[in-house]
Amino acid sequence: MSRNEANVTSLPTSTILASLGQAAFVWDIATDAIRWSDHVGAVFPDLAPASLASGAEFAKLIEPQRSIRSDALHLSPAAHDANGVPYRIEYAVRASTAAQPVWIEETGCWFAGPDGRPARAQGVVRINNERHAAEEQLLKLSRNDALTGELNRTHLIAALAETIEEAQRYRSSCAFMLIGIDHLARINDAFGFDVADGVIAEVAKRVRARLRGGDVLGRFSGNKFGVILKNCTQDDMTVAAERFLAAVRDEVVPTRLGPVSVTASIGAVSVPRYARSPEEAINRAHETLDSAKRRHAGSFAAWRPNVEREAQRRVNIRVTDEIVTALNERRIALAFEPVVEAHARKPAFYECLVRMEQEGGRTLLAPDIVPVAERLGLIRLVDHRVLELVVAELAAAPHISLSLNISPETTMDSDWWASIESLMRAHPSAAERLIVEITETVAIQDIDGLRGFVTRLKNLGSRIAIDDFGAGYTSFRNLRKLAVDIVKIDGAFVQNIATSADDRAFVQTLIDLSRRLKIKTVAEWVQDETAAGMLRDWGCDYIQGRLIGLASAQRPWKSVVENTLPAAS
Repeated sequence: MSRNEANVTSLPTSTILASLGQAAFVWDIATDAIRWSDHVGAVFPDLAPASLASGAEFAKLIEPQRSIRSDALHLSPAAHDANGVPYRIEYAVRASTAAQPVWIEETGCWFAGPDGRPARAQGVVRINNERHAAEEQLLKLSRNDALTGELNRTHLIAALAETIEEAQRYRSSCAFMLIGIDHLARINDAFGFDVADGVIAEVAKRVRARLRGGDVLGRFSGNKFGVILKNCTQDDMTVAAERFLAAVRDEVVPTRLGPVSVTASIGAVSVPRYARSPEEAINRAHETLDSAKRRHAGSFAAWRPNVEREAQRRVNIRVTDEIVTALNERRIALAFEPVVEAHARKPAFYECLVRMEQEGGRTLLAPDIVPVAERLGLIRLVDHRVLELVVAELAAAPHISLSLNISPETTMDSDWWASIESLMRAHPSAAERLIVEITETVAIQDIDGLRGFVTRLKNLGSRIAIDDFGAGYTSFRNLRKLAVDIVKIDGAFVQNIATSADDRAFVQTLIDLSRRLKIKTVAEWVQDETAAGMLRDWGCDYIQGRLIGLASAQRPWKSVVENTLPAAS
């Protein structure tokens, strides 16, 4: 007998293998017989000896791929190496359908017969449950959200893509929902992030309990969950949404700091009818979720085609492209509207309004540009360019004052601050002749945050005006807190003062209170001499509107139009 034959036929019988949860074997592939070491029962205590006697019987217990042992040998390259060909495989063995699987790592070598194919194999099997559990846990963590245990965003989107593909292939209908927890930021602020996390986990649990078999739930973002409803009609989608909403709102969520009342809003879209890709489904579910939240917290909205919305979207896309192109080609310009003293009608300053010159000679006005730029995230770029143009005008005309409007996003834009501070260092005299107008709605939303913005501007020497005052009913206490210099009274109250007693009383009160606080007032939309006379008699400082002159691209302070200013760098 050769040395290799001795290695094949001898089996260790030491109790060391048993103590390590291991057993050795020799498998005669020609006869399919398997011989095991004496302590194989320690590894497979629940298996009958007959189940271990042959490769075929043992394969019946293996999961998930029953042929994994023979495949490891027969799919290997043919070999005649006398030392054998090593292999290593992992599989589960289950004694019965009700039993828990035992995970096994098998390591061994196979030896070729005369034809070069496997004739015998020998090796060791060992229990590997702990390692497999650790690997399963790592896999779960890579697929699932750590807080809720549901699919994470990446795998949720992958599941959505697969569902859409199946629905298109089999001509079935399904739905995608985004469920957003309402006012989660308030819970964070009131109770802390740990309580908010508890609310998120509980909402996931409640939604999970209301799913049908085969439906998919995942955490889409901080306060949003995505739900894939398979084989779901439009009517089914509505019923499911009401079920989820009730599950969230009907019972308070218990937390360590006491019960918390929670609601959720849902936006949904039927796929593939109204969305043929994951991106389209997500965007439309997002759109309807925002719509539901605007309507009221705790409501549901389903996406439907809308001709006006699609037309507006096409306009937005076109205007966006035009804005970007105009910025690149320096076709953003200014128009100047005079603001005059109410008594002497002498110019006090000029409001700068953004214009965009188009290639065909047409000019887009601020109402055409600003709302779209704000919605699509371009307003910061527009505000940067307007600031450059305004400061250039101030530098070129040292005897004038100009005002410019800025968007809410710009008040928090560090790049805008860097630009204005740099420009003011380059043109020191411009700061005291610059007026920055902030809409009243912005002032209401974040008084404390706006105070820092106002303070920094006033430190530069500039003045602050609140635009459209009266539309949001800001208190005069807030005006004093902000230390604004000018209040511009909303033209909607000014234009009818000659005929409306209510508007007269409102405007007169604003002017009187502003004078007491030593804040200058500007009346917008002054249409006629009657209104101008009333405003002058009430003590309004400045007037602006059609009576005085509307915005013009010409510089009113110049008798001769000068060459166009060079583009700012």
